[in-house]
Amino acid sequence: MSNNILVRPMVTEKLTELMEGGHFSFEVQKCANKIEIRSAIEKRYPGVKIKEVRTMVVRGKRRTQQTRKGRVEGRRASIKKAIVTLMPDSERIDFFGEV
Repeated sequence: MSNNILVRPMVTEKLTELMEGGHFSFEVQKCANKIEIRSAIEKRYPGVKIKEVRTMVVRGKRRTQQTRKGRVEGRRASIKKAIVTLMPDSERIDFFGEV
């Protein structure tokens, strides 16, 4: 079930700075709630103690593209993002060790 809830870890420059403070970000399924996200992360990464889970829905951006046939408009998909704060005495999540 944890594989269904957690889509992928999110790694950006801003989120990499937050990782030093114990905050980690994941893309999750839109139907997942905070309790399910907490249990999925604790199951996937044993030894991790979660202090807080914050969620947000990020709307997809509009995109336009010029082609030979004319202008094509569309949208990127909306996603749900979860930012997880770990306890100070918890183990850290190592995204780059799994690669």
